[in-house]
Amino acid sequence: MKNRLKIERAIHGLTQSELADKVQVSRQTIHSIEQGKYNPSIILALKICEVMEKTIEEVFELERSDWDSTK
Repeated sequence: MKNRLKIERAIHGLTQSELADKVQVSRQTIHSIEQGKYNPSIILALKICEVMEKTIEEVFELERSDWDSTK
């Protein structure tokens, strides 16, 4: 899943640690999401989007491979 989290976080002037505190996860979790190494739960994605004042679709984007049932 692609995401614009790093861009949106920068627009809001938040560090990874500040965003992590706001959504109650570790800074490492935010880093992993930004790097595409971890896909957040729907609840975490919604929390992030609420902080960013964006919709899910504005921050996260499904890729073709996300639909692949062999993963």
